[in-house]
Amino acid sequence: MRIVFYEKPGCIGNSRQKAMLLVAGHQVEARSLLTHPWSREELLSYFGARPVAEWFNRSAPRIKSGEVHPDELEADAALTLMLSEPPLIRRPLMELNGQRCVGFDLDFVESIAGPLPREERLDAMRAQDLEKCPGEQTGHRCPDAKAASAEESSDDRSVERARSQPGQR
Repeated sequence: MRIVFYEKPGCIGNSRQKAMLLVAGHQVEARSLLTHPWSREELLSYFGARPVAEWFNRSAPRIKSGEVHPDELEADAALTLMLSEPPLIRRPLMELNGQRCVGFDLDFVESIAGPLPREERLDAMRAQDLEKCPGEQTGHRCPDAKAASAEESSDDRSVERARSQPGQR
């Protein structure tokens, strides 16, 4: 199944999420969440009925520093803020068969695309928190938007390797 996947290029967590989808046999059309020309309506369509606080990337520097308080924002103010600062948007944004979601929601993917293969590799990945930034534990910082495009081609090669070696552990 084809999945449109809006990501922060160079993000380790998004790379792991894409690799999992590719290993499961899906086509992943990766797009930059940071450079896409979002409209209010389009962005809002990914959030569904989720509370406003769940629209935000909790790892964003302005949230971690306490400058932005997602729990205190109304929908209109949240959208205005996200449109001016896309790093605040929770990632990834995914679209499958015309249905959209925010965050890496395996239940959403499986409800549309069917169950993912239950290989040990996928089960191990499912047990991880695939939405939390792994860099927080390792001290790795994702590149800024300018450097991300240069690293994007490197990420694409690692995803291609994962796709070509699905039986490897």
